[in-house]
Amino acid sequence: MKFATKAIHAGQEPDPTTGAVMTPIYQTSTYWQKSPGNHQGYEYSRGTNPTRKALENCLAALENAQFGLAFSSGMGATDAVMKLLSPGDEVITGDDLYGGSYRMFTKIFANYGIWFHFIDLSNPENIREYINANTKLIWLETPTNPTMQIVDIAAVTKIGKEKGLLTVVDNTFASPYLQNPIDLGADIVMHSVTKYIGGHSDVVMGALMMNDEDLYKRLFFIYNACGATPGPMDSFLVLRGIKTLHLRMKAHCENGRIIAGFLKTHPKVDKIYWPGFADHPNHEVAKKQMRDFGGMISITLKDADLEETFRVASSFKVFALAESLGGVESLINHPVTMTHASIPKEAREKVGVVDNLLRLSVGVEDVEDLLDDLKQALS
Repeated sequence: MKFATKAIHAGQEPDPTTGAVMTPIYQTSTYWQKSPGNHQGYEYSRGTNPTRKALENCLAALENAQFGLAFSSGMGATDAVMKLLSPGDEVITGDDLYGGSYRMFTKIFANYGIWFHFIDLSNPENIREYINANTKLIWLETPTNPTMQIVDIAAVTKIGKEKGLLTVVDNTFASPYLQNPIDLGADIVMHSVTKYIGGHSDVVMGALMMNDEDLYKRLFFIYNACGATPGPMDSFLVLRGIKTLHLRMKAHCENGRIIAGFLKTHPKVDKIYWPGFADHPNHEVAKKQMRDFGGMISITLKDADLEETFRVASSFKVFALAESLGGVESLINHPVTMTHASIPKEAREKVGVVDNLLRLSVGVEDVEDLLDDLKQALS
């Protein structure tokens, strides 16, 4: 089944009671049992719910995985993965990382005796010198947030398998339309479903997808026991959003390509980060593992201090100054004060997350309107 067909149909069947084409919203907390333990597969909605189960099956299909789990946020999904670990375990991850992930790793799980190595993953061989008997997991983003670094998923997972490590890929920036880490050897794929998969900035949700049944059972136990599971209404909204994922991603990519080209030669732009450029680091890797290059772009403003960067960020009329990304509307973000504020200044600046950096999530509006907005904001 091709991607567009899976986006519309995977995991979903007509309702057996009414024949409804759309998956019903099973707005219930509990389920009738004929006798104790004699139920139809559903007991309590923290653990399982028919609307959420349809979504989980659809998400798994989109990532070419066997199993899917939906969480109440991307951080809830990340938290569940970290709970696979024990005190004394070590994790290798990237030095350009979403601020929320960095905060969770360093402020929550480090307190439980889990050690994190933040390293340059642009060359997978860098991983080897940090592997020891305590290493259990590799966590990577690609493209990274916000400097769009590209990590060779197949090369990293090969090392992980050689050393018996779990490899987890945060695939949020690419979406399953552009990239499928499971096909490249990843053990787990994580998504902030809030972003491209939901696509309309009206739901907060996360997801994990995997092929290994034992791993699925371990994560399901955490999911049910700890309870970071979404409700049926949110699950329904994401199912609806997914039905246009392929159409939206095509538009994001088309607009992103045009806007990246415009910004690359703009006199007010010093650096631009977009993996579709031939001179972008690891561009050839991006070509190999991605189907297109997406609508996420970051820029640094030439000779701009923090005050000037704030002025530009606040001058847009179509782009909204807001956190998050991946919705149909275009957003502008200042990572230093917004999404990456929890990362220490020295660590941020080491990878290019500087005061004059802005991150654009290019939406699906008419590209001429977006170009006009950029022209006036950068004037």
